[in-house]
Amino acid sequence: MITLHHCHQTRSMRVLWLLNELEVDFKVVIYPFDQTLKSDQYLTVHPVGRVPALQIDGEVMFESGAIVEYLCERFPEAGLGRAPGDLDRMDWLNWVHFAETISQHTAALTQQHVALYEDAMRSPVVMKIEAKRIGKCFDAIEARLDTPVEQRDYLLTSGFSAADIGVGQAVYMAKHFVKLDPYPKLSAWYARITERAGFQAALPPDDGRLYAQDFYPVWSDV
Repeated sequence: MITLHHCHQTRSMRVLWLLNELEVDFKVVIYPFDQTLKSDQYLTVHPVGRVPALQIDGEVMFESGAIVEYLCERFPEAGLGRAPGDLDRMDWLNWVHFAETISQHTAALTQQHVALYEDAMRSPVVMKIEAKRIGKCFDAIEARLDTPVEQRDYLLTSGFSAADIGVGQAVYMAKHFVKLDPYPKLSAWYARITERAGFQAALPPDDGRLYAQDFYPVWSDV
């Protein structure tokens, strides 16, 4: 049995989306995003009390990029990975792990806007810098999708893959802080991949959202 330890609207969502796309049997254990993750019981699953944690084949994995790679190798028939020797292997690895580049900036903004409750705790400078960094990430995705390759509907020339899942989930989180409107290619790609049943099944219920707002403007826009 595969068990995913998951919090809504966190990095573990990319693993949940991937598991849905793989169409394998799995169980999800959902936690509130609070001190429950630091409990002695959960620390036996994840050594630093974070998500995701994936129990599979008698082992536990707890780095989302590594989990994505392992699952694609474990279930190659789904066609979501790109094996060594594949022409798209290098690009696949690059974009699978680019998801974390986006996510680190989103995490900083989530701390500023969501985790810190008092305005005095927040830093306008951090907010502006991290929002600009997400914008740079969006620039990179826009440029990738705008390359003159026939039918560039996805990040890879060879079609939909776990790279779209990882980056797509990172964009889902990041767009709480930077709007997609200035990025037409990214917007069209994002709309395309989030229509998929696997993404829709990974969305949180209304009462399970980490974010109280769909969009948090940078400090100067408040």
